[in-house]
Amino acid sequence: MKLSHVLISLSLATTLVGCKSSPTGRTQIAMYSEAEMNQLGKQSFVQMKKQQPINTDAKINRYVQCVADNVISVLPAKYANQQWEVVVFEEPSANAFALPGGKIGVHTGLLKVAQGQDQLATVLGHEVGHVIAEHSNERMTAAGIKQATLQVADAYSRSQGNRLHNETMMALGVGAEYLGMMPFSRMHESEADKIGLDLMAKAGFNPKQSVELWRNMAANNNGAPPEFLSTHPSSDTRISDLRSWMPDAMALHNQAKAQNKRPHCE
Repeated sequence: MKLSHVLISLSLATTLVGCKSSPTGRTQIAMYSEAEMNQLGKQSFVQMKKQQPINTDAKINRYVQCVADNVISVLPAKYANQQWEVVVFEEPSANAFALPGGKIGVHTGLLKVAQGQDQLATVLGHEVGHVIAEHSNERMTAAGIKQATLQVADAYSRSQGNRLHNETMMALGVGAEYLGMMPFSRMHESEADKIGLDLMAKAGFNPKQSVELWRNMAANNNGAPPEFLSTHPSSDTRISDLRSWMPDAMALHNQAKAQNKRPHCE
């Protein structure tokens, strides 16, 4: 069988096993069950809490929990009704994350860059957006497909007595990373930006502060790699996208205010 036929068969089999749609309507391939992903998320979070120092400042924890609670309250029912755990880690990087299984981690360094509740809600909405869009499931699936594809290519190249086998495999690996996995991750980041913007607006936070947040992030990330060499969109791309989505987000924000959703987490 030709290599191309093997790869097509692998792709078709994968599509048949795990085809679904993201919250934005994008077709996804995600082969792991919700229970499996939740278990992995919970196990990872337990490990993180053992390895990283946890902030115990009551005021800081109340503030972060308040913002998180407001964002969680507008999630789809199966996520909003889930028991979420929010932990503030003593870590200087301006970062946060959310894991399947209802886990949110916030680094203290983020609180110096995300100025105010609306900017923090931008980040938490984005991170929770990754969870409800099942991006970790999709990335694990993609990584498995990439590995299987490279193994097939490796076996085929060896069977053909390819004198440039090592160079061929290196080129395939680099191509898969820069032409496949990195753009795939950037697409996930943009999708999470859109989902997060809508979530924060529905919760009553000011969506316009999302632009200010990414300006702060850009100032904090001098020397970031070019977008095509990064798993994340550039700050300029993110700001441009957020501005294009802003009219819809402001409509959601106005609806939230009409429903008296006015967070006070400061």
